[in-house]
Amino acid sequence: MYRGDTSACRAFENDEQLVNRCPRYALPVTDSSNAKGGSKPARTPAGSSRPAGSGGKGSGGKGSGGKGSAAKRSGGKPRRKQRPLWLKVLLRTLLGFFVLGLIGFIALVVIYLRTDIPQPNADAAKQLSVVYYSDGKTELDRFSTVNREDVELAKVPVVVQREFLAAEDRNFYKNNGVSVTGIVRAFWTNLRGGQQQGGSTITQQYVKNYFLTQDRTVSRKLKEVMISIKIDQKYSKDEILKNYLNNTYFGRNAYGIQAASKAYFNKDVSRLNPSEGAFLASVINAPGLYDPANGARAKEAVRARMTYVLDGMVQLGWMDQATRDQQRYPNVADRKAPTYGSGPTGYITASVRNELKSTLKLSDADIDRGGLRITTTIDKTSQDAAVRAVDDNVPNVASTKTLHAGLIAQKPDGAIVAMYGGRDYQKNNYNAATQAAPQGGSSFKAFGLVAALENGYSLRSRFSGASPLKLPGLDKPLGNSGGVSYGDINLSYATAHSVNTAFLRLNLEMGPAKTRAAAIKAGIPQNSPGLGDDTTNILGTASTKVIDMARAYSTISNEGKRADPYVIAKVTSVSGDYDYTAKPKTEQVIDKDVAADVTTALAGVNKAGGTGYDSLQRAGFTRPSAGKTGTTDEFKAAWYTGFTPGQLTASVGMYAGDGTESLASEGADFYGGQVPASIWADFMNAALRGQPVAQLPQPGNVQGKQPATEYVPPPVTSTRPSSTSTSTSTTTSATTSSTTSSTTSSTTSTTTSTSSTTSSTTSTTTAPPSSTSTQPSVTQPPSTTAAPSSTAPPPGTGAAQTATQAPTATAPPNP
Repeated sequence: MYRGDTSACRAFENDEQLVNRCPRYALPVTDSSNAKGGSKPARTPAGSSRPAGSGGKGSGGKGSGGKGSAAKRSGGKPRRKQRPLWLKVLLRTLLGFFVLGLIGFIALVVIYLRTDIPQPNADAAKQLSVVYYSDGKTELDRFSTVNREDVELAKVPVVVQREFLAAEDRNFYKNNGVSVTGIVRAFWTNLRGGQQQGGSTITQQYVKNYFLTQDRTVSRKLKEVMISIKIDQKYSKDEILKNYLNNTYFGRNAYGIQAASKAYFNKDVSRLNPSEGAFLASVINAPGLYDPANGARAKEAVRARMTYVLDGMVQLGWMDQATRDQQRYPNVADRKAPTYGSGPTGYITASVRNELKSTLKLSDADIDRGGLRITTTIDKTSQDAAVRAVDDNVPNVASTKTLHAGLIAQKPDGAIVAMYGGRDYQKNNYNAATQAAPQGGSSFKAFGLVAALENGYSLRSRFSGASPLKLPGLDKPLGNSGGVSYGDINLSYATAHSVNTAFLRLNLEMGPAKTRAAAIKAGIPQNSPGLGDDTTNILGTASTKVIDMARAYSTISNEGKRADPYVIAKVTSVSGDYDYTAKPKTEQVIDKDVAADVTTALAGVNKAGGTGYDSLQRAGFTRPSAGKTGTTDEFKAAWYTGFTPGQLTASVGMYAGDGTESLASEGADFYGGQVPASIWADFMNAALRGQPVAQLPQPGNVQGKQPATEYVPPPVTSTRPSSTSTSTSTTTSATTSSTTSSTTSSTTSTTTSTSSTTSSTTSTTTAPPSSTSTQPSVTQPPSTTAAPSSTAPPPGTGAAQTATQAPTATAPPNP
């Protein structure tokens, strides 16, 4: 029988949509009772198929379903079998790739048809890089016209030609200008974050070097591929190889194999042997990395590359093993300095190149062939003034062939407006302003002032200027210029008159490490030769570059804000794909009030009685200014560095020969307050003409960090007691040696020698001078006495605790 009520379905027996919904057409239910009772099954509606499985012996069926099946439930039609989901996804993905590939192919065809081969000569001319003054219009120099001499391919030995193929493109004569496998390999390596690769054939390299820029964008790479295919179709392989060899950059400013042959081997390309050819084929891979002039690591790198090239020659059948084994590393000529503009501008151009490479990370090829338009910070008026000032003031007291003068003028933000590195870069490429580092002399006293004001002293603090002063560890005592001895003088007076012994006593009491730290903070590099923690560092025993001295003094001028010097203001390219603008930053490294008080003290140098006054008066320089003279032992270096506050800082440094010769003729002198100060004054007069007059800042009136009761001197370390005195022996240390000092409990002390190798001085612990004391005039006369009193003044007023130091100079610098 059938389950359910079938009465509701009779009216829809012929409706195929409901045939499966009616229980009448459901599968039969086997029931033993029905089989025994002989009940007859309901009849099948007319026109309908017999229900599947309706047969059966108990109900008169003819089997268990006969030909019927469960698939025939809907009008007797079998249901279509569905595809698996993964197959649908696969088919649709393949279809998507096909469509995208078709679109990409059509796009490539369109790009190929619309890509023209540029005119080589016209594009090559556009690649020249030009340097401008700060106005962006007046040309300062050009990065030298390309050092290239084209040669025919027949002039290049065949073995050398093949070495370039072994190095760069071993399938050159078989490919169509591009390497699909190379591009895919480079793309995969770059995608994985490996070393950036180009995947370029020789044809692609030629197109990149001669027609396009050096950037590695996708659009530029696509253009390179299209042009390479067209070049390969238009020119023969020999023509492409010739153009490639004539335009590839080899380093040393050499473009093309002929120029490279002369630059590295001083010979014509036709005379190159296999080893030399392998070297040149290797060096083009990375000229800066493989030029042996760059050191031992570069030499080893090019050796390894040569091995790859020569082994490849053997593998390709272009060289037998016996010939390969005979090859040796060739004799490479010394590198010659590139030739820039004649005269002083060449030093600027060289500095621009250095900054393009160090700051902007451009390669030599980018600079020489990138079509760059470089606007510098150099002001033409200021630069001309610098050249005239040096030329007008170089005296006859020293040979002009051995005398070197460097000048740097810097704005508060670090922009260099003038640079004088020498008379002619083509004759001497050593920049006296950015490379030479003579001893700084008394210019370093400014940093001692900074340290003093930051560590419990003021400009009113007094120290003995008695001369000479014997320091332990030195063979002879140190004195003041001309042997003049002073009484107790304050730091303002000591600065104006550059009193060595007063500053030495300050450094002994304060600690020379503080002077060193202040110099570094202002802008002197901490790795400057001779910049140590010895007592004489306050007299400028460290070797310093003019550009660094200008930076440090600019920090003081700019209210304690330090800025890094720079010479490039803006860079663009003729193709429009490069744009750089300098964004200078300043950092507050010295307290504003400290900088103001240091400026106040340095202003005394340029006033009546100061060491720079006479030269500035002769030059007619009357603007408010501050500065410091500096002269080293035996007149081997002379300095003047000064500024108009917040406006312009200029430093002038001079030395003779290699820095070991004297600037002065025999029997004469050569002080920083003479020629260097005159150069500075003449330069500033011209450079500032028409500009507003900057005023000196109000004094910061730094009172120091003295306690309310008394000033405590630096801590001392106990040593063995003296056998000849009942007082306590103490010592302060600076670097390597030690001394002892005997101190009594009263306000005065007597000095007692404790041994042949130790010495002692005296000190008291009374408070420093009152902060309300008045500042003496800088014209205070020196003392007529030559030796200091046996009674020592209190700390902060001239008493110097005995300190040991490792001197770096055999005699003190002079003002």
